[in-house]
Amino acid sequence: MNRLIGYLRLMRPANVVTAVADVLAGIAVAGYFIPSTTGSFGWGEQTQILPILLLCISTIGLYSGGVILNDVFDAELDAKERPERPIPSGLVSKKAATIFGGIFFFIGIFSAGLYNPSSQYLAAAIMFCCLVYNKFLKHSSIFGPINMGLCRGLNLLLGISIIPAEIQNWWFLAIIPIIYIGAITMISRGEVHGGSKKTLFFAAILYAVVTACILYFAAINKNIATTLAFIVPFNLMIFTPLFIAMQDPSGPRIGKAVKSGVIALILMNAAWASAFGMLHIAIFIVILLPVSILLSKAFAVT
Repeated sequence: MNRLIGYLRLMRPANVVTAVADVLAGIAVAGYFIPSTTGSFGWGEQTQILPILLLCISTIGLYSGGVILNDVFDAELDAKERPERPIPSGLVSKKAATIFGGIFFFIGIFSAGLYNPSSQYLAAAIMFCCLVYNKFLKHSSIFGPINMGLCRGLNLLLGISIIPAEIQNWWFLAIIPIIYIGAITMISRGEVHGGSKKTLFFAAILYAVVTACILYFAAINKNIATTLAFIVPFNLMIFTPLFIAMQDPSGPRIGKAVKSGVIALILMNAAWASAFGMLHIAIFIVILLPVSILLSKAFAVT
């Protein structure tokens, strides 16, 4: 049982839920859920639940594979800074974790490929970015956060790829998750030894930019009122611990800011769905929030 829990800890279950929210938001942006004139739910006669499930399974595999191999690459460092983690504690061997992560990557790419080539190419790109970050860019103060953000941006596009033609219409939306996750990644560098107020202040600016972008699309789609219902709690969730950390940029306070920022992705994705007129999908995405919060109490987020 302890070994099984060790494997689950490697997967970061609370974070995996946020990856599913990314894909659902992308599917909403693509217009897949828009009722058609034929009475079916979304993309004409081809609208089915199976493509949604395949892309959700894909992102679960890709995210899990990425964080598992992150711990594999960090095994030596974690032995010094976080010896309680599954690999340095001896609960899971480095070799077993590597195989475990590889299996999830395979599931991620295979599931996407069962749907369409565009989704599979995006899944492969996400895997590539994860490996590049884990192996080469993790400690780069500039390219590390950008690369990590790119993984989330591509994840949003993975959802949009449910209608492949929509990728060329909305590819630039991937920039917003890049900005947001880039900010969280910058903050996370101070989780162990503490951070700087300057970095936290810059992250606050990036958070504000992300909020403004979502509200812009909500405004042009005339969905500002409903989107505010998700944007307000989203901002409360990300800015409250961030401002507290600004007063005392110690490791534990920064860790709380990072944890809140990651879980708040669910609210951000709900806001995206609402901004594109998919209120029912936004509400469904929000239902994932308590699930992620509960999982975060049992399993580490960072």
